[in-house]
Amino acid sequence: MSWQLVAAIVVFAAAYVLIATEKVPRATVTLTGAALMVLIGATGGDDVFFSADTGIDWNVLFLLLGMMMVVGIARQSGMFEYLAVWSAKLARGRPFAILTMFAVITAVASAFLDNVTTVLLIAPVTLLVCQRLAVTPVPYLITEVLASNIGGTATLIGDPPNLIVGSRADLGFTDFLVALGPIVAILMVALIGLAWLMFRRQLHYDPQRATQVMALRQRETIRDRRLLVISLSVLAAILAGFLTSRVTGLSPAMVALIGAGLLVLVTRMEPAKIFADVEWETLLFFAGLFVMVGALVNLGVIKALGGAAAGAIDGHWAAGAAGLLIGSAVLSGVIDNIPYVATLAPLTQDLVDAGGAAAQPLWWALTLGADLGGNATAIGASANVVLLGVARRNGHPISFWQFTKYGLITTAVTIALSTAYLLLRYYL
Repeated sequence: MSWQLVAAIVVFAAAYVLIATEKVPRATVTLTGAALMVLIGATGGDDVFFSADTGIDWNVLFLLLGMMMVVGIARQSGMFEYLAVWSAKLARGRPFAILTMFAVITAVASAFLDNVTTVLLIAPVTLLVCQRLAVTPVPYLITEVLASNIGGTATLIGDPPNLIVGSRADLGFTDFLVALGPIVAILMVALIGLAWLMFRRQLHYDPQRATQVMALRQRETIRDRRLLVISLSVLAAILAGFLTSRVTGLSPAMVALIGAGLLVLVTRMEPAKIFADVEWETLLFFAGLFVMVGALVNLGVIKALGGAAAGAIDGHWAAGAAGLLIGSAVLSGVIDNIPYVATLAPLTQDLVDAGGAAAQPLWWALTLGADLGGNATAIGASANVVLLGVARRNGHPISFWQFTKYGLITTAVTIALSTAYLLLRYYL
């Protein structure tokens, strides 16, 4: 084992500990870690800036930037206040009913939008509802991001790792929905039950507050009807762009940036208002994290782990599928699932080619493990990081361990159910 490999693992582990303990700002940790990876020679300039496998994932960063700008502009219309009042009244001010409704909306939306975009759209509504009801938004926000990662598993476009798997395995939108839609529905029922068990003591019903909410008139919350119409039109166009990206050849990041640019052009809003809601710290955190993980990929660490798992299967496809699902969940809770899936996809392809129809479910094992494993920790999925940034920015910080203790419980239950589903449907 080379000294660079040892040093890179030490840097990554130290950065992870600092992120978990929150002694140092997250962006500072990952940017410092990225710099150290470059200094020890674990990665270089070409890898950092130009490599799709071992560098910064510009598609993710620009997708986030574009959607943050769109949300920031749409917010000025009063759209989110309207949705907040409407949803609170529909649930008659009952906290658990609101939590359930938001979780289901988030999961369904995440199947057709990427889960980061969904979190960016639902979080402002949640914060406003909780403000009206005078309750802490933390249980709602955590449940929503867990729901986004579960719901995004159902379709080709729901989560970036799905796009990687679909491209490598030549699987379409319908393939994902038919194979994973049923288990995602089951997992959402399980999540609602878990949310009740985990958060019921924090979901206090205040009849007086509920009465006040029921008396509100949501139409009065709209401040700019012209901006509302424009924002909804652009959001619809962005959704259409996401759904037709394979036809148009435009990546989700390009669709988001075009939508943001169109809103800027039409609304002529002041730059200070446009960029006020951009989570610059979150974007820098991701940039540093991509570099650190890319260094591990560059040195062969992740490939070696995948190769060891592939060798252990040795033709036992049912056990291999279960092992790949569980192993992917564990690793995706520690490192971002995008580079993980990008590394494991070629290895999975080799196994599927060798095993034929019996090995085909390995693609679903990889997808379920990577997507659901992202719920395990605060940095396991992009949506988790974005949501924690939004919560902190609005005065409701969620610590690494506060999120992770709920995420681990949810991941354990969903992975157990998914493993049983995979084995029952495809092997037993």
